[in-house]
Amino acid sequence: PGSESPAALKEEGNALFKAGDLSGAVCCYTKALDLSGSQSESAVLYRNRSACYLKLEANSEAAADATKALDSDPGDVKARFRRAQAFLRLGRLDQAFMDAQRCAQLEPKNKAFQDLLRQLGAQIQQKSMQLNSTDARVQQMFSLLLDSSSKDSDRQKAAQNLVVLSREDAGAEQIFRNDGVKLIQRLLQSKQEEVVLSALRTLVGLCTGHQSRTMAIVNELRMEQLCAVMGSGASTVSLAACHLLQVMFEALTEGMTREIRGKDEAIVPEPSKELRSMLHHLVQMTCASNVSGPGRDSALNLLIKQVPRKSLKNPDNSLTLWLIDQGLKNILEVAGTVPELSGGLALTDNSHMSCSVLLSKLYDDLKSDKERENFSKLCEDFVQQHFNRSGLDGKLRAIQTVSVLLQGPSDVGNRTLELSGMMDAVISLCASEDITHQQIAVEALIHAAGKAKRASFITANGVALLKDLYKKSENDRIRVRALVGLCKLGSAGGTDFSMKQFAEGSTLKLAKQCRKWLCNESLPPTSRRWAVEGLAYLTFDADVKEDLVQDKNALLGMCELAKSDDKTVLFAVGSTLVNCTNSYDAEKPDPQLVELAKYAKQHVPEEHPKDAPSYVEKRLQKLLEAGVVSALVCMVKQESPALTDACRECIARVFLALVEKQEDRGTVVAQGGGKALIPLTSENTDVGKVKAAQALAKITITSNPEMAFPGERIYETVRPLVSLLSLECTLLQNFEALMALTNLAGISERLRQKIIKEKAVPKIEGYMFEEHDLVRASATECMCNLVLSSEVRQFRNCTWPTGNDRLKLLVLYSGEEDERLRKAAAGTLAMLTAEQPELCARIPGTTTHWLEILQALLLSDIPDLRHRGVVVVQNLMQAERSLAETLMESEALEILSVLAKGGEGTVEAVSRVAQNCLDKAVEYGIIKTREGK
Repeated sequence: PGSESPAALKEEGNALFKAGDLSGAVCCYTKALDLSGSQSESAVLYRNRSACYLKLEANSEAAADATKALDSDPGDVKARFRRAQAFLRLGRLDQAFMDAQRCAQLEPKNKAFQDLLRQLGAQIQQKSMQLNSTDARVQQMFSLLLDSSSKDSDRQKAAQNLVVLSREDAGAEQIFRNDGVKLIQRLLQSKQEEVVLSALRTLVGLCTGHQSRTMAIVNELRMEQLCAVMGSGASTVSLAACHLLQVMFEALTEGMTREIRGKDEAIVPEPSKELRSMLHHLVQMTCASNVSGPGRDSALNLLIKQVPRKSLKNPDNSLTLWLIDQGLKNILEVAGTVPELSGGLALTDNSHMSCSVLLSKLYDDLKSDKERENFSKLCEDFVQQHFNRSGLDGKLRAIQTVSVLLQGPSDVGNRTLELSGMMDAVISLCASEDITHQQIAVEALIHAAGKAKRASFITANGVALLKDLYKKSENDRIRVRALVGLCKLGSAGGTDFSMKQFAEGSTLKLAKQCRKWLCNESLPPTSRRWAVEGLAYLTFDADVKEDLVQDKNALLGMCELAKSDDKTVLFAVGSTLVNCTNSYDAEKPDPQLVELAKYAKQHVPEEHPKDAPSYVEKRLQKLLEAGVVSALVCMVKQESPALTDACRECIARVFLALVEKQEDRGTVVAQGGGKALIPLTSENTDVGKVKAAQALAKITITSNPEMAFPGERIYETVRPLVSLLSLECTLLQNFEALMALTNLAGISERLRQKIIKEKAVPKIEGYMFEEHDLVRASATECMCNLVLSSEVRQFRNCTWPTGNDRLKLLVLYSGEEDERLRKAAAGTLAMLTAEQPELCARIPGTTTHWLEILQALLLSDIPDLRHRGVVVVQNLMQAERSLAETLMESEALEILSVLAKGGEGTVEAVSRVAQNCLDKAVEYGIIKTREGK
């Protein structure tokens, strides 16, 4: 208890500070502050800790601690000087100047104070000159942009400069203060696409992370104008406007949750009024007749992102209820639009899919049966209303709406399908002479077939109908859809190879036809997409997988579709690739149950011979050669509602399969696979996150992480890797994560800090007790690299003040048989005893075999182990004379004498350290030299 008094801890902290161990000093001062009861004592501790933080370049913490010291003693000139230095580094020049001025008043002769004051004066002057010149530059840029007579190249340059300036906080403030928003408003009305894009990008800079500016801009520019820009024809402008609105939403919603609103720390009024107004305009936009297809998609995408709760833990789903109340009819209007009918809204290939996703998210966000019933009722009423109108158009729109609902909230879709007359209308329209009518009906039938509730009814009535269409239709658009309907019904047995609704061999014929359509350039992309849908079902059959990967053109066609504008194909491509790579979770039936089932003449699922590992491996090679990695990378980048979590999970599964073999990892990284995996580890299903993290681990183990994840990206790999250190994961996943983290921990202190910050150290330590040799060794190796960080050394030392458990573990592991484990443990021991000599005295207490273990290291045939052994012995001898005596009385003396002579097979570094040990013993007077030897 005596050594744990605040005064003793302060002294210890001061000593560590002088020795340059800043983290250790912070540790001591923090403990002392926890124990301190007196205000004046705390003030000194805060002041001292502030000095540590300054040296560690933790400037915000340094300023905060200095402020706490000044609170109890405003005359503390050291604390004030430290705060001035911290403020200077934080760029808060005015506050730094006031502190420095006060210091100079208190001690006019102090040279350091005078120097700081001069430096600050010069910087403040320079900053105000810069601001004035920025003002002038902003004005000049705007006048160039607004002057129709200025040269195009000059205007483009000015627009670019404006965008760059808006990305820095000071520049953004300048533009904003120079009436920039009014001028940007004029740029938005320009007829030149480039100018409009620059204006939108500048606004992104002004709004990013800044709530008060965003509120002012929303109110000044008005949502009508921003929606008009987003709804304009050009897709690049529409996307840029969509990005701007997304940034505005983020700035406003973050502001509501953050304590300090906006960077300006001013308290800003609640932004919910602006948020509601923005959402209200997006709802209006969804079914406005003057909005372009890409504009409508953007409005739907923003509603998908902004309205449903981000996490179901948040009890408030009022925005969803508001949107259902205000806008469900509008969304259904888009869902029921048939572009070929006259007077419809402008759509893209993705619009229906976006509606399905939005409806699904809204439905999933409801909390009670009452809310769900209301939603279903509104959908039924809408469908019924159209269906009951006279004429065919209404029926077609009703069926189209049902199709979209079946792909979204399928429970609601099933209910609308059961409305009287609906199914009959679908079946009779399948025989229509009009291709559009026929197409809508066949698609509805296909979507209904995927939902088990209806499948039996459709199997009975639909198979004959679809076969008829497939064989007799003159039109490929209809034939490819009829085929997918057959595939959907035919794959009801999943991967089970003996359960087929069709005669043997017909799946191969169907698949061949799909591959033909996939390569047929004359078919519209939407129809080629249905060919991939067909393959997604047919590739449950291993013969089909084999044929597909042999067909280079079909693979290239599929990869091109994955990169195209039609995003609705993403899930079909993902599913097909999961099937071809066998990266689904195959459930192995219990052998005893299989025997019983055979005995009872029940059907037993069988695995296809071509799903054996050797076949799968060859398929993976073919896919890599066809460039599937770049297609996957492209798919991950899509900012589209079609990239659902289920779709991301498929992509993560395929990536994991592609990096299974070490020699393929380089190819995957070279084509951008490493970069693409990072977002898949955070936005995904739970299973998908783990698969993506495991693929990341495999890459980090065998590729140079700094090449695979260049720049800042390498730090983003740490969290997913740490997430694999959990009991929910398999031992293999734990092992691969430990290996990957070992690699990262060996690269830099900043990476070690990131690993510590993710709370990985206790987990890694836990795995050091694991029974499995490989896991235990890799955890110890990882710890060996982490011990390079002084914080981990503190952690290893000061958290267990009573027992020697950690030390004991390392000493015992240094004597284990497993070479990797011994190397890692002895290496950690060597580092710890060098950095913390006080640990040396505790080693004899860890185990009675400690001497034998050290001697065995010294006698090892493995040079690395011998080297680690002599370093530990040297550290022990330097730490305490009594330890040196014990060692010299044992056989260690003889072994060290032999090692010191060098000779056969002894590394020079080992003999040098061994000689140091003997010299130390001589210096202590424990042994004497004989005739000067």
